[in-house]
Amino acid sequence: MTANAVAPGLINTDMGKPLIEAGFASRIPVGRVGMGDEIAQAVLLLVGNGYMTGQTIAVNGGVLFS
Repeated sequence: MTANAVAPGLINTDMGKPLIEAGFASRIPVGRVGMGDEIAQAVLLLVGNGYMTGQTIAVNGGVLFS
């Protein structure tokens, strides 16, 4: 059995507000923070596809983690 996951980057929420105010948004390649509905769309993609398994969907505006 495998699981799917959504891995969000910096999202415009109360929890993300301190990082946004600290200027972390300038490090995101698309030039902005994400919105909650963008995360919801990724979740709906996973929910609606019964053949996709064991995937992690990164929704982070192009940020590469090292």
